[in-house]
Amino acid sequence: MSPMFVPGPVDVAEDVLQAQARPILPHRSPEFEDIFHRAEAKARQLFYTQHRVFITASSGTGLQEAAVRNLAKEKVLACVNGAFGKRWAEVAETNGKKVTRLEAPWGQPITPEAVAQALQQEAYEIITVVHNETSVGLENPIQAIAAAVRAVSPNTLICVDAVSSLGGAKLEMDAWGLDMVLTSSQKCLALPPGLALGAVSDRAMEKAKTVPFRGWYFDFLRLEKHRLKDSTPATPAVSLVYALDYQLDRILAEGLENRFARHEAMAKRVRAWATARGFDLLAAEGYRSKTVTAIFNAHGIGAAEINDYLRPRDMRIANGYGPLKGKAFRIAHMGELQMHDIETLLAALDELLQSREIPTEG
Repeated sequence: MSPMFVPGPVDVAEDVLQAQARPILPHRSPEFEDIFHRAEAKARQLFYTQHRVFITASSGTGLQEAAVRNLAKEKVLACVNGAFGKRWAEVAETNGKKVTRLEAPWGQPITPEAVAQALQQEAYEIITVVHNETSVGLENPIQAIAAAVRAVSPNTLICVDAVSSLGGAKLEMDAWGLDMVLTSSQKCLALPPGLALGAVSDRAMEKAKTVPFRGWYFDFLRLEKHRLKDSTPATPAVSLVYALDYQLDRILAEGLENRFARHEAMAKRVRAWATARGFDLLAAEGYRSKTVTAIFNAHGIGAAEINDYLRPRDMRIANGYGPLKGKAFRIAHMGELQMHDIETLLAALDELLQSREIPTEG
């Protein structure tokens, strides 16, 4: 397996891929329902929740839409400090919600103080915030933000996008008082694309009962009925559920704390390499992602040239995202990657710098 250092889709272990190859079961069969329920129960450990986890055939963006359709009749406070916070605001707007954007410069965190001030000025049904902004390599302080919401506006539901962090950085849904946390299969969970998982609190489920026009496919009440009865309202991605069930066993065998420590160690190594070689990091210090590092171009070198050099070596990194395309590059360190993979990448990057007569000492 040649390592890809991109923030999804990530490398998938061969045995996880093979888990999809077992014969397809009817999705209403007791045999498949047993697998689905087993996977859902294990998934709760990832979210640190006693609540339900919905498993849907969609990307994480589908569950961004589910959050605003199920939990807000009208008013949404959308935190925006990167491309995916911006996307969630747009999802809410295009679903007809009244959205107020709480913005911070890309690379700077959403602060609990700013959230508290916004909630003091107006009441909102939900707040949406991205835990790990993949576009800028930044981790927002979700625990502190949630505490601020609970203190100022305890009825506001707290919705968190953990697409590129769940399973790679610790996020405790129940202990932090979160109401919905969503993620995707193709990031830290190191699965093929196609699944989204969303944990939803009891009080969020109660709110959903009062919200009209929740839609059909992502209706939490319909999803809950089928979660308890069989699996999903419509045909699930059967083969991907096999892989999820198998991969959750691998993740839990590694140990969540061990997994988080591995991701953090790789992040620190990449940051140290970048700063030692004269590159600047996009995210503010103290808020840097544990799963992807975003680095401003320097030395006349950007993502296109880096990938031209890496591709014959069966590696690749990611370009900057959105307005940062061509201005920055991103090195992901998530999923199945190990420190020796990072060292292989950094050695290759040093070779590139040396070929350009750029110092690599330090």
